[in-house]
Amino acid sequence: MGESSGGPGDGNLPGIDLAYDLAACLRFYSRLPVPRLPGEPDPHATPDFRRVPRMLPVAGVILALPAALVLVAAKGLGLGPFLAATLAVTFAALVTGALHEDGLADLADGFGGGTTRERRLEIMRDSRIGSYGGVALVLSLALRIGALATLLDRTGAVSSAVALVLAASLSRVAALAPMVLLAPARPGGASAAVGRPSKASVGIAAGIGLALALLGLPVGLPLAGLVLMPLLALTASLVLSGIAQAKIGGQTGDVIGACQQVAEIAALLGLILAVPT
Repeated sequence: MGESSGGPGDGNLPGIDLAYDLAACLRFYSRLPVPRLPGEPDPHATPDFRRVPRMLPVAGVILALPAALVLVAAKGLGLGPFLAATLAVTFAALVTGALHEDGLADLADGFGGGTTRERRLEIMRDSRIGSYGGVALVLSLALRIGALATLLDRTGAVSSAVALVLAASLSRVAALAPMVLLAPARPGGASAAVGRPSKASVGIAAGIGLALALLGLPVGLPLAGLVLMPLLALTASLVLSGIAQAKIGGQTGDVIGACQQVAEIAALLGLILAVPT
């Protein structure tokens, strides 16, 4: 039988399935208290990633909005680019519960400290952070803060806030790459449980993400930079996916989280390259 394009809300209001998928993304990727929607199936069930990623770019926008508002407010209060950027990145981590940062740290520890596939996977499952993970976290935070501070200097608060939102959205779409291209490295792991995104859901997510990127034009972000953002985000995710395949023979939740982090950094750097000094 072919894969159904329908979802848990078949027979309900038009578009309700999209609302269910958006709610599932927000619950899965954040600590936000998302209420159960009318007619929604079990909101605590593991989301079906064959379908829900189609709303991931919209979820990325929502998850980044608090950090974007903090960025604008802090800059408006005269705190300066560095402090404003630091507060924004802090709020971004609070909203997600440092979900992606945790994945990056675990991946760095596993890939840096393990000499065999089995040992790497074992280290990645260890909740303790090692030197490789610590360095990866520091560098990731420094690069994101530095990128936002640079954008504040060059483009102003509103444009930088939009850039932050776009990078958050595009990076989460780019982080679908390992889920689509690689088999789960642990057959019984969380990444195996949620399923592999369908081509249709990935296509919808990519289309929405690219359409959202155009929101940068009205606030003065350069078209070249808006083109570079998704290209570099996807490239970074693909490169890390290739490394994961070589190191552990597939993907895990940590790989996906790490891909989001490197993709977000790559997107911000791509935009900076196109913004005049």
